[in-house]
Amino acid sequence: MTDTWRIVFHGENASAFHRGFADLLAPGCDVTALPDVLATHAQRAAYEAAHVIVAGRYPAQSLRPADLRLLQVPGAGTDNVDFAALPPSAIICNCFGHEDAIAEYVMAALLHRAIPLQSADHELRQGQWTRWAGTPNSIHGEISGSTVGLLGFGHIGKAVAVRARAFGMKVHVANRSAVAGNVLVDRAFPLSDLEEFWGSADSFVVSLPLIEETSGLVGETAFAAMQPHAVLINVGRGAVVDETALYNALKSHRIAAAIIDTWYRYPTPTDPHVLPATLPFHELPNLLMTPHMSGWTAGTIRRRQAVIAENIARLRSGHPLVNVVRPG
Repeated sequence: MTDTWRIVFHGENASAFHRGFADLLAPGCDVTALPDVLATHAQRAAYEAAHVIVAGRYPAQSLRPADLRLLQVPGAGTDNVDFAALPPSAIICNCFGHEDAIAEYVMAALLHRAIPLQSADHELRQGQWTRWAGTPNSIHGEISGSTVGLLGFGHIGKAVAVRARAFGMKVHVANRSAVAGNVLVDRAFPLSDLEEFWGSADSFVVSLPLIEETSGLVGETAFAAMQPHAVLINVGRGAVVDETALYNALKSHRIAAAIIDTWYRYPTPTDPHVLPATLPFHELPNLLMTPHMSGWTAGTIRRRQAVIAENIARLRSGHPLVNVVRPG
């Protein structure tokens, strides 16, 4: 075993977990934060010498750390990791801790659709009592009694279900593995029976990871089966929902609305102000757009830091790691 463990946080996202991280480790660790683009010889050398890399993507600039023992993804998704490029002995782990924050985002999105707080505030500031109780045409919605459909029932889906049930909602689930008998679920569907699932709920939350089987899973057939008042929320991966099918469903008002947090295009160092899709979603009035922010809270950072530190401690002591995606 090495005397000094060299730990690298690579990229802007990973570096958000760097502050205060060294305080969570036992002595004998050298912790470095590196930018997305490794522009200097010293930066590239630090990357190549790492025993542990904390990063959402791998590799960087085709560099190959010869002594890499652990690639710790500071989130759930590993779709930006080239597994084949990693040394066979390197372990790949991910971490969660974001499900509570994302579930609160989902509930805020659903409540935002039902209760027009902002417009009521704006009108009253102008002396307009448009939404006064008792006015026949000012009734707003409520989410109690409605049905939410959860496409995916992992960490996020379960956290949403807990909160949805607390609000008096019914919960339908479509998932790869069986969920029958779960007290949070009113009705479960296999992925082979999605058409009936799409017609069964008032709102849908997509939280699936992006793998070959889920790419474009929510497409034209799904939107055709939804009720006209349906609302789609995507907090999983953008490409799980077909971009063209979503745009057409919103533009034609085939569904009522969508709240989208995960997208088809993301900023790069050379194009930091890119729009999040190839189609003009920003022109649609029935879409609420957010920049992949649903799980990004101080609580998420603290919880993930704890998991990353625990895995490094386990690695150093020879104990099994947690959240292993690929064993070494």
